Parts: sequence; structure tokens; C-alpha cells
Amino acid sequence: MTLGRPSILFVNRVFPPDRGATGRCLHDLATRMAAAGWRVTVVADGAESRVDSPAGIALHRTGGNVPEGERPDARAYLDSLCRLTGLALRLPRHDVVVTMTDPPMLALAGPMLAARHGAASLHWCQDLYPDLLPVLGVRMPSILRRLAGRGIARALRRHDGVIAIGRCMRDRIAAMGVKGERLCLLPNWPDPVIRPLPKPGNGFRNLPGGLEGESRFLVAYSGTLGLAHPMDGVVEAAARLQDSDPTILFLLIGEGRGFAAVEGEARRRGLRNLRRIPWQPADRLAESLSTADLHLVTMHPAAEGMLVPSKLVGVQAVGRPCLFLGPRGSEAAARVGGCGLVIDPFDGAAIADAVRSYAADPLRCAAEGAHAARQSAAWTADGAATAFAAIAERLLPARRITPPMIARPLHNA
Repeated sequence: MTLGRPSILFVNRVFPPDRGATGRCLHDLATRMAAAGWRVTVVADGAESRVDSPAGIALHRTGGNVPEGERPDARAYLDSLCRLTGLALRLPRHDVVVTMTDPPMLALAGPMLAARHGAASLHWCQDLYPDLLPVLGVRMPSILRRLAGRGIARALRRHDGVIAIGRCMRDRIAAMGVKGERLCLLPNWPDPVIRPLPKPGNGFRNLPGGLEGESRFLVAYSGTLGLAHPMDGVVEAAARLQDSDPTILFLLIGEGRGFAAVEGEARRRGLRNLRRIPWQPADRLAESLSTADLHLVTMHPAAEGMLVPSKLVGVQAVGRPCLFLGPRGSEAAARVGGCGLVIDPFDGAAIADAVRSYAADPLRCAAEGAHAARQSAAWTADGAATAFAAIAERLLPARRITPPMIARPLHNA
């Protein structure tokens, strides 16, 4: 039995100051649950540091190497999975063990960790693997992918609870045989540092190299750019608008393998209306997102039900309309209702027409931006943490009261 405060163990590859949306979400949740009285432990990859452990959280790092910026390859993910699992197995027991989806197959470790800790197991699904791997460009023999898929499905059915971040993801997980009473919906929320800032005086509009002041209509893509974020239609739209609408400028903000391909295609086409600035730290996120008049969020149609673009909630938090370039049946498409449009990501002509329409109608931009801000304000990190804690509390009776093996305490446990 638990004496005093309940304890919870989170396992994820990244945790701030590491970059990554999963780490940011985990930080928001873990700090709030600690403040609410939970004993919170986080296991993350990377080297130990004396400065990155928030108050009230016991942070343990594996000592492994975590690449900055670029998405790791399959071998790096596997190594990370082994390090994280090994460290989590050696920690003292907890009441609830939470696995996330970075690295991709971490759900497989959840039931084993829960059994070792005598804990309830909860899987917080941010991305659905292994089905998403081909969309991300990770090559895998089809027979191996099928075997991995069956393994993940069995593991999810063994978890005491599974959290999906979107309705389409929830339905896909339910189709894998996870019982409805074990499956919860908990959408992601905007980073608490993001808030609407006025465009006049925004420093990003006067960066060296040329956003050319405040007179341009800025269309921005901000975040990681990989194979799951097709940009073919955006480049085509920029080419169509370059001469006909010279006040429209496309701005790319962030990092990822996809940026090189987009910039290469822009050079090949001789585009002058497309700019790039690098990844921005959290303390400049509100300013960088607020510089745009209109945002772009892209998602490959093949990824429907496997992910929900985290950048969408940040866009809405700064009060800007958004073009979602992705599948109409997805969670993200439902969320842009009333504050943007859904367009085929490969239809450059339709994207160009939509951008031109927004650029000609500042009242529409303001109205849809205000609607986005109101929608964003209704779901915050505080509300999500309260909901997550309630889910974890409901799982406490599922604990395995007597752990099958004794922990070997760490020197810093």
C-alpha cells in the first residue's frame, strides 16, 4: 500500500532543456502534479545536470547521448529505449508508471515496468507506432513492421490505461482491441509561455536579411519539418503568388530534415518570397509565432490517426488563423473549425487562393484569430494536469501490491 502521497514515474527520451514537444508536455504536467502533492519521478535520456531538475521532481538521466535537433535514427532510438528501460527498472517502486512514445516502441516496456514496480501502468500516446514509422521515412521490412504492430497492440491491451491526444487516434487504438474503459482522450495544450503579442514592434519583422518591416503579409510555418509535414503545395503556392501578390511573404521557422529540401526547391524555382529563420527558444516563442498574419500546419494524409500536430495549439494560442494542410477527417482538421481552413497539402493552387483571400481581408484574420485565442484559452496546462491526475488516481486500485523483485536503490534516488 501507498503511505502518504501517491507516486508516479514518467519515462520519456527527452525532458527540458532537451528540445522536443513530448518533453515540453511532460514538464508542464510533472511540475503541476508535483505541486498538487504527487511524488513525481522522471526518467529521461541524456547526461546528468544539476540545473535541469525542476523543484519537486526527482529527475534521473541515463547518461546516454541525446542528439539535438534532428530526429534520431532507428539505432539511436533502440539504444535510448534500452537505456531508459534499464534505468527505470532499477528505481524504487512507484504507484503509477507512465510511458510515452519517445522513443517509438516505449509502450512495450510499460507493462514490464509496472509489474516490476507493483504499479498501475499508463501509456500516454503522443504518436502511434510502428504504423507512423514509414510516414517518417524509417524503413522497416513489412514482416518486421507487422510483428512490431502486433507487439504494440498486445502491450496496449495490457496497460491499465491508455491516453490518446485526439479522437482519430483514440478510435485507431480502440480498433487494436483496447477496451473503452481503459482508453481516455486528453488533448495537448499550448505552451504556457505562448501568448498573443501585437505585430507592430515585433522584432522578428525586422530581422537582418529581410522580412522588410511590417508592410508584408506574413504566412508562417513554425516547428519541426520532416517527411510527415509535406511542403510541396506550399512551395507551389509561393511560386504562384510571387509575382501576382508581392506583399505576401512565406516565413519558415524551425529545424528538421525537411527544411533543406524546401530551401533547395525554392532556389531552383528562384523564389524571392520565402525566408527561413532557425529554431527559436521558448522565451522567444510567443514573439516568433505572433509575427505571422496567417499560419500553416501540415500533416501527411497517411498519418491520420497516428499523430496530432502539436504546433496547432501554439498557433491558436497567439490568436492567428491557420491553414491546416492535411486530412479532413483528422483531429487537427476539426480543431481549425471557425479559425481557419482545411486544404489538401499537395494542392498549391488552393493554398495560394486561400492565402490571397486572407491577405485581402484583415477583418477576417482578426475575427478568426480572436476565435482561435478563445478556443485555446479553454484548455490549458493547468486543466490538462488536473485531468491527467484524475486519470492516474483512478488507476491506483490497479496496482500490483507486491512487486516481484526488490529495487536496487540508486545513489541519487
